[in-house]
Amino acid sequence: MEIAPSANLWHYARAITERVTQRQSMKFSKVFSTTLIVACAVGSAPQAALAGPVERACNQSDRRAATPQLCSCIGAVAQQTLSHSDQRTAARFFKDPQQAQTVRMSAKNADNAFWDRYRAFGDYARSYCG
Repeated sequence: MEIAPSANLWHYARAITERVTQRQSMKFSKVFSTTLIVACAVGSAPQAALAGPVERACNQSDRRAATPQLCSCIGAVAQQTLSHSDQRTAARFFKDPQQAQTVRMSAKNADNAFWDRYRAFGDYARSYCG
């Protein structure tokens, strides 16, 4: 069966499908099923594996108010408002709050610029996450 170049893609796919033997079809079905199972498994992977540095640090902190829902929200805001480098820096503050004070009081321009971004993140997280 010859397919004209201007033919609809659907007709072309249908013609090819008709040529596939039952055995090849079964192989495709097995591969497709395996791929679908793997995709579903990845899609249902634990959220901790997908969490950013701020969310992980929040969840690992010993603060009573750090619920998984709040940490997830704060982590989402961090991913939207901070660079990955800034997220790593902010995550360190959960383990060592004194480090936040050191950065805040620093005279370095880079620290001051970070602190401005961090405050904006904190303000947004406070208003968005409650």
